[in-house]
Amino acid sequence: MDSLISDMSISKSGGISCKDQNRRITWEGCSVLLDINDGDRVLFARLTAGSKIKIGNKNCSLQPLIGCPFGSSFQVEDGKEGPVLSRVLQSTKGNSLQITEESRDNRMLVDNNSAQSLTGEDIDEMRRKGASGDEIVKALIANSATFEKKTAFSQEKYLLKKQKKYAPRVLLRRPFARSICEAYYKKHAERIGFLRVDTLSLLLSLANVSAYSDVLLVDMLDGIVTGAVAERLGVGTGYVCNTYRGVTLYPINIVQMFNFNNDISQRIVHSSVAELHSYENGTSPPNDQLEDASTIRSQQNEQILSPSAQNADSMEENEDGNMEIMTDVAASTKVDKGTKAGRKAPVEAIKLWKENGFSSLIIAAPNLDPWGIVKEVLPLLSYSASFAIYHQYLQPLATCMNTLQAEKLAIGLQISEPWLREYQVLPSRTHPHMQMSATGGYILSGTRISGGDQTQTM
Repeated sequence: MDSLISDMSISKSGGISCKDQNRRITWEGCSVLLDINDGDRVLFARLTAGSKIKIGNKNCSLQPLIGCPFGSSFQVEDGKEGPVLSRVLQSTKGNSLQITEESRDNRMLVDNNSAQSLTGEDIDEMRRKGASGDEIVKALIANSATFEKKTAFSQEKYLLKKQKKYAPRVLLRRPFARSICEAYYKKHAERIGFLRVDTLSLLLSLANVSAYSDVLLVDMLDGIVTGAVAERLGVGTGYVCNTYRGVTLYPINIVQMFNFNNDISQRIVHSSVAELHSYENGTSPPNDQLEDASTIRSQQNEQILSPSAQNADSMEENEDGNMEIMTDVAASTKVDKGTKAGRKAPVEAIKLWKENGFSSLIIAAPNLDPWGIVKEVLPLLSYSASFAIYHQYLQPLATCMNTLQAEKLAIGLQISEPWLREYQVLPSRTHPHMQMSATGGYILSGTRISGGDQTQTM
């Protein structure tokens, strides 16, 4: 009974805490990834009663999305009080397109804008009378003189094109490591260091990240690697320790999108390289240094919870459909105040890492010289533990690999270049995508050994 009562803890705001939510159903205050028109536009949003998104020239409230399962589809419809998002139930019949041999082709079709008899004024008149987007699409098909002459594939493409324009759909996706990485890589790859999703998965695997691991992390990719590591560790197992030079912390804003509960958020901690080495040498860091770091961290947490105008402007959507982040500042502060990630590493954990070392090391800092940071953090890693270093370019990793070999600090060194080819899988139209990324970066991985202890005091 006690465990049941503890599990049903009540937050200060009067609602059920984040850890008691069904992770497959949205709740008020959670972050979601909205996929509009099959990837034409993606955006992150926080579900609150006052949150709205603009689809075309219509502003739609996100209120209907609260309490719906992730993976649900919604369509813009005209309601009594304006445009609303109405849930669309997916058909279990699948694709109705039947592949049959036909003699039709599109050679005789001429695109001169004369095949459609329905004018723009007629469409506006239908909208004023309350016609839905699907009804407008059916009217366009019925008034097209060339639709029946098109091939089945062309008819499907025509239908999809008109549906995106007059009946746009929104797919409600759960933000996790893969979906977040794909969304950022598609629109703002530079913000995550051009880290592709297959590279991220390989980075975690080569670093041997698993449950109950203590992972030392240098993350300068806005927190995408931190969130992915915490997601793989699971609930209440292991630690993710973000380390940094000096007293200025690297931002981990993306972690706020993962909807982590208290148990996972408490496992995401931070400590500077100087602090970790001070404990390793048997001395404690100066109190003024700890106070400065704590002050800076509290200020950064406030910026994450209440985004400044500068951050909001940098993530708002442009006219060309770039990705945006939408948040209700007041509501998000109320919800996230007890679940923020990135607290100060507890002294007990630091002492334990001093005795046993970290079980994994991941470095994702394209702005730093790999060898310069490796020689500072590698001594904090336990012997026979795995490490992985990501960089967008090959040469810095090759130089670091050569130095590690010369200093005899690691074995099993290798540089991996992930390769990914996406395919379109459709009946009689399966082929590689026409546009693909050229490279997903490089990863240097290896295992630390004790052969170079005499060089680790440099």
